[in-house]
Amino acid sequence: MDTGTHIVMGIALGGLATLDPVVALSPVTATSVMIGTIVGSQIPDIDTVLKLRNNAVYIRNHRGVTHSIPAVILWPLLIIAVIYPFSSEANLLHLWLWTFLAVFLHVFVDIFNAYGTQALRPITNKWVALGIINTFDPIIFSLHIIAILFWAFGSNPGYTFLTLFIVLIGYYLLRIFTQQQVKTNVKKMIPDATEIILSPTMRYNHWRIAVMTENSFYVGRSHQHEIEIYDKFHRIPIPNTPVLAAAQKDKNLAAFLSFSPVFRWEVTELEDQYQVRFIDLRYRSNGHYPFVAVVHLDLNLNIITSYTGWIFSEDKLKKKLDILTN
Repeated sequence: MDTGTHIVMGIALGGLATLDPVVALSPVTATSVMIGTIVGSQIPDIDTVLKLRNNAVYIRNHRGVTHSIPAVILWPLLIIAVIYPFSSEANLLHLWLWTFLAVFLHVFVDIFNAYGTQALRPITNKWVALGIINTFDPIIFSLHIIAILFWAFGSNPGYTFLTLFIVLIGYYLLRIFTQQQVKTNVKKMIPDATEIILSPTMRYNHWRIAVMTENSFYVGRSHQHEIEIYDKFHRIPIPNTPVLAAAQKDKNLAAFLSFSPVFRWEVTELEDQYQVRFIDLRYRSNGHYPFVAVVHLDLNLNIITSYTGWIFSEDKLKKKLDILTN
């Protein structure tokens, strides 16, 4: 989820913790728990700083080790090690329990969007991405804000946020049911589909669709359970050519391939160089596929420049590549 949603989730957990008698009877523990749940709901995303290095490092590592099983165990210990010296009268066990719940919930809700996490690492490095909830879901965020406002105007925080979480469980179940309906409708339209990838949007009944068959890729959208296919591409495996083999050694393209399950590729021979482009088919927007990896090689197959990330026009891509070259 986005940063704002994780923050309000941390506040909600801190309010819910007042149902814990140990927390409710100790103002020091209650304050410490609130700090712990807010920090715990944020800390797995500390790897966002990797974006300061470059997109390749960010794509390969964001929601990776910081969302892994060892991290979920270690983050709460690190947080309470910082908090407890300033509030030694707080109940240490209950501070740890609620902080752990905040970290766990952060990682758990992240698996429901299309980006996903490596939440099962080190058991497996596979990305777990259920594609049920958008990274920012206005309904989830709004429900949290409403509950916080109820608390601000005097309602019991424990029961207010308990009600919120019960409603959210129902909402998640409803989203799962809706997703399955969309998949069923896609399967009816494309019966030979081998894989159906749905990406939720901020609008409840809008889903991006990417479908694989043995020979083709289909790209479309679902609106109010009506399926519309926009593009169809012939599915061509990456050939073992010298140009593509050299391009795949590039760190930006390698990061793209580690992240994108549905893509097409193209090679363009320019006057004095080759351009290799890989295009993610999951994020079609206004007739454009903005998530790409591009590698330029000279005629001796040396990498000149490369880029991976979100590009919404060819002019911007050219400027990015020119900047990186210089």
